Amino acid sequence: MINTTSRYWKIWQVNPAQDKLGYKQVPVPIAQEFAKNRVPDVESGNNSNAQNVLFSYFYAKKNNSDVINRAQAGLCLRCYVSEPILRECKKIDSLFSGGKQFTYRDLLPFVLNDDGQKLIILDQDKKTQLMVDDNSQIKTSKYKFFSVSVLQTFNPDSQSRMSLDNWAYLQTKQNPELKSFLSEFGFKHLTDWALLNRVRRTQLERLSTQERDMVKAFHAVYRRDRQMQHHKGAKKCPDPTFAQLQEMLAYLQQCQVYIDTPVTLLKGLKNIAQQIRKYDVWSSRESLDIYDAESGTYQTRHDLPVDSLDEVDVEQQEFLDFLQKHLYTVLSDVIQQQVEANIKKLQKSSKYAPFADKYIKGLQLYYCQAMSLKEIMPVLGMTSWDQTRRILNPGDLLTSVRAQTVEQMLESILKKAAEKGLTKIPPLPDYLKALTEQIESYVDGQVFKAAAEEIQAGKNRTMDSLYAQQLRTYTETCT
Repeated sequence: MINTTSRYWKIWQVNPAQDKLGYKQVPVPIAQEFAKNRVPDVESGNNSNAQNVLFSYFYAKKNNSDVINRAQAGLCLRCYVSEPILRECKKIDSLFSGGKQFTYRDLLPFVLNDDGQKLIILDQDKKTQLMVDDNSQIKTSKYKFFSVSVLQTFNPDSQSRMSLDNWAYLQTKQNPELKSFLSEFGFKHLTDWALLNRVRRTQLERLSTQERDMVKAFHAVYRRDRQMQHHKGAKKCPDPTFAQLQEMLAYLQQCQVYIDTPVTLLKGLKNIAQQIRKYDVWSSRESLDIYDAESGTYQTRHDLPVDSLDEVDVEQQEFLDFLQKHLYTVLSDVIQQQVEANIKKLQKSSKYAPFADKYIKGLQLYYCQAMSLKEIMPVLGMTSWDQTRRILNPGDLLTSVRAQTVEQMLESILKKAAEKGLTKIPPLPDYLKALTEQIESYVDGQVFKAAAEEIQAGKNRTMDSLYAQQLRTYTETCT
């Protein structure tokens, strides 16, 4: 695009008037004057030293008389990073050229939003962009420049840092607004199974021996079937079927890898897919470098950043959201059902019928005021602790609610699993058993473990579990 020297005083801007390009290069005289007068290494072509000098000015923590120098040094750096920002938008365009509904021109406004006209510095914590006016007065900038955000997160003093160019590339890829746009227009949403199908050798090398064997089993069964499905015109990778998972388990046993159930294997494969997602899809197509102190040069880095632009597994997230929301709905409904059933049971009892209309009040005293059964007994006009326990019996209510919650969750999840082709209705006994155990573990962790501990706590108990909250919400509607 332009030579390295002039990059410090020429900035790339969005230019909608340009029918073909959509951007233009604009000289910034203030930046040019500062760079030539204050940064001698700019003219000599020593790019690394020039950046160090500019960052020393930009990050300086001095009095207001120096804010102009700080802002002008930052302006030079903002000009510099505008080029890799523009380049990355073009690269994204080329990476997603197949069937997309956007061009790089649609991406530019999200990240190439700096016109080089305002002087900007950072506060002492480097978290807030501050605008400097002609009188050296400082105020918080209402408009956030992405180029300044790149500089905010860059650490020039780190021994393992990337070059400023590559840091700007990476930050552009990870820009939240850009990612949001791509997720709506043309960004590829690959399932776990598509990722496992296309796993690369370098990715396999980072997995454990057992994980590599699991991928081999997946390829031996799922990839084989997938290749056959391609001939039939199949497109999206579906979830592995129960039969496929069973075949994978048999394959793994031959490799002396023993996994208990298809559900456990499915979870393990999803975990591997999540690891693969951590390999930045962009970085895998473009080398990122780190500074090597011994050689004084930048070397290709072997690791990739954790906070990478992951491909989003929409299906998995939708299922997790479904599970969470459905649990709350089921729990609320089951609590109402079980409380009403207990009241009807009391009404039919010749011995305890007089206390049926006090049942809700008893639950409120127990869960809203954290009173013990011994304390509740005289309030409700009961004759003994044992009588109070038999009438209210919070432990029995909890057990009943848990059993019904597991049953209803199981029914809903089986239906969803059948829709995805993971199982048939009715499911095989082993699959049903494993799934039931998984659901029990999930609801206990989310709800019932904490609820049981509250009941067992004795004095000074606090009723803060989700179960207690839901039960309080219901009893409040009854009064």
